[in-house]
Amino acid sequence: MPVRDSDGAGPEGSCPGGSAPGWAVQLTPYRSDVVRELEAEVQAEYVVRYGGPDETPVDPTQFAPPDGAFVVAYVGDEPVAMGGFRRHDEDSVEVKRMFVAVGHRGRGHARAVLAELERLAREAGYRRVVLETGMRQPEAIELYASAGYTPIAGFGHYRDSPLNRCFARLL
Repeated sequence: MPVRDSDGAGPEGSCPGGSAPGWAVQLTPYRSDVVRELEAEVQAEYVVRYGGPDETPVDPTQFAPPDGAFVVAYVGDEPVAMGGFRRHDEDSVEVKRMFVAVGHRGRGHARAVLAELERLAREAGYRRVVLETGMRQPEAIELYASAGYTPIAGFGHYRDSPLNRCFARLL
């Protein structure tokens, strides 16, 4: 599996916005134990922020190439962030499961994971990224806005929820 640092040069590097030596992003199967552990953390966070886990239907095969991808960011051997995309329509992918472990926030990991997902989506021939998040995740909304994402009409499992916020960006 390819391993990339923030410059795409290889496994050794520093995370943008931070000083973590040995920072890398690795393509990882959605069903892997590492992803399962990080997903348990994000689901626990959803319980705190929203009162329950994310109930969006997710088929792990949707995150497999050629229609999808899933990545995990590491500092050394420690998984610290994750995210993936799945096909949304002929020209678009949907970013899902973006998450940074609590002790590693504010160091640029989410921005780097998002940039890698965008790069992989472009390489796969997609022209647009869509995503949904919630009002109780202001740091996610700030990240997406600062990365050039603009609000769009609601879609997905929570499209009718007053807390749902959806965004898109052309690649």
